[in-house]
Amino acid sequence: MTRMNYVYDEHLVTKQNRAEKAFLAAFEAEKPCLAKAHVIANPYLINPLCALILFKTEEEVEVTMTVHGKRYERENLTHSFPKGTSHAIPVIGLYEDFENKVTVALSNGESQTFSITTGVLPEEVCRCLNVHTSLDYLGDNFMFLSPAGKNLPTAYDYKGDLRWMLTVNTMFDIKRIANGNLLTGSHRFSRMPYNSTGLVEINMLGKIHKEYRMPGNYHHDQWEMEDGNILALSQDFTTDTVEDMLVLLDKNTGEILKSWDYKNFLPQDVAGSGSQDAHDWFHNNAVCYDKKTNSLTISGRHQDAIVNFDFDTSELNWIIGDPEGWPQEMVDKYFFTPVGDLDNFDWQYEQHACVVCPNGDIMAFDNGQYRSKNKENYIENRDNFSRGVRYRIDTDKMEIEQIWQYGKERGQEFFSPYISNVEFYEEGHYLIHSGGIGFEDGYAAKGLGAFLDMKDPRVELRSVTVEEKDGVVLYELEVEGNFYRAEKLTPYHEGENLVFGEGKLLGNLDVTPTFDTIPELDEVAELPAAEHEIELEEDEDRMVFHGKFEKGTLVMVLLEGPETHGYFVNTAAVHHLAMCSGAFLEDDSRAVKLSISKNGLCGKYDVKLIINDHKYPTGISIFC
Repeated sequence: MTRMNYVYDEHLVTKQNRAEKAFLAAFEAEKPCLAKAHVIANPYLINPLCALILFKTEEEVEVTMTVHGKRYERENLTHSFPKGTSHAIPVIGLYEDFENKVTVALSNGESQTFSITTGVLPEEVCRCLNVHTSLDYLGDNFMFLSPAGKNLPTAYDYKGDLRWMLTVNTMFDIKRIANGNLLTGSHRFSRMPYNSTGLVEINMLGKIHKEYRMPGNYHHDQWEMEDGNILALSQDFTTDTVEDMLVLLDKNTGEILKSWDYKNFLPQDVAGSGSQDAHDWFHNNAVCYDKKTNSLTISGRHQDAIVNFDFDTSELNWIIGDPEGWPQEMVDKYFFTPVGDLDNFDWQYEQHACVVCPNGDIMAFDNGQYRSKNKENYIENRDNFSRGVRYRIDTDKMEIEQIWQYGKERGQEFFSPYISNVEFYEEGHYLIHSGGIGFEDGYAAKGLGAFLDMKDPRVELRSVTVEEKDGVVLYELEVEGNFYRAEKLTPYHEGENLVFGEGKLLGNLDVTPTFDTIPELDEVAELPAAEHEIELEEDEDRMVFHGKFEKGTLVMVLLEGPETHGYFVNTAAVHHLAMCSGAFLEDDSRAVKLSISKNGLCGKYDVKLIINDHKYPTGISIFC
């Protein structure tokens, strides 16, 4: 009997495909009318605040669905669906722990009201603490927050009620793409500190239509191009650096069509922010494409720089940021000179979420961490500020003017040393999301929220999202926890139709590097000690090894089969200067994990384990 716990967990896509086939088969067999409609709560297993109503009609009719408000009629969520005889009605925006009333009305006058009771949401859900807005302003929109820790993706209505969530921790930004679905990062771990296997295209019910697996994994941000192909932030793990590459994915196959390596046009050893090291020299946390100039704009937290370059040639166009520490020849050619109200001008530091406005202005969330290039001038977090900022740039004169900011006046209460975003809606109408607020003893904490001890009663994590129009704050949401970004979205999308069919795994993971030298050791009879809490988690395309070891312990996972593969498990102490999502962090400093891709493996393998100078059996075999 092994002390290595083994879990085979089917990919979520596989589970959802099976669930969908089952409820569609039952529906087609019974062909229920509206009065006997099939009501399926949480049809895709990961969104407990949704349902699916299936029924048929003899004649073609339009359908109007209403989720009734908890308090009064003006809170109703209503959406209409096109004519048909076979109807699949997605119900989005149910209230938690509540007997929800949902009315389905047909254009022939027939209607039916259903009761759908929901339960209490998981403990990881972060609650609204305060919200200030009106139904007239927010309307049917929800504020979607993507997690920055072990919390979960959530959406809140104008009252701060939770109306949408996922029970898996999808990663980084949530963006709606042209077909109405959402594009966000997979919840599947691949590499520390927060690299997931890739991107997922998911609908509001939680159905994964596609997972785009990437050899360099996914982090931070993505962008849908006009033709539907996807820009995604990645890296090349065969090099010594991370978070310094961008790839273009084919929307249909997941194939990498083009890639940009920033080391080819930016220096790596200059102008570092207070969080920079040689490994994570740039720390790319945002990308956007500007069709007018056919250029890409990226945010590099660890160079305090917003960088613009040509899509086709990778030629640098300009850089926004404090020029201190950059080579003079680059300053002369690519940097801007501030003009206008210089008394109120500030450069951005360790910024996130760059945005190109329709007129070419540049917006970003200026985290302000350290607020200097010079260590002697670093500012304590409790004395610092974060803000949304908008710059007007003249690329002919190479001049820059700060024309708007929000947040400086709020000081440490709005300070986020990491994560966060801004959004441009229209002239004068912006979102500013300060998602990384952390306090210790009532003051801005010295560390990032992901590293703070939430068991300490002196520690509080907050996320504050503001919408300002013409200088007036019309919306403010304060919730528990830290959240990477905020996006205001409607629960339904115009012209959106529910699409059934098997979810797909596209693209590929990389071939996990093996260790060149495998110690020649005789296999011992005993099993690994229980104190190591060893577990192997497997699904269709990878395995994740979990264990607990004292720092410096030699650990290797061996796969013995048609050939032997040895995978080194790093147990050395690792200090992360950035942690934009703490989803994969462990509470125990001895805990380690290693993802092993099945790409490149074929056949049956017996799993063995080397710990220091002993080789142990585990009693586990895998098939690839």
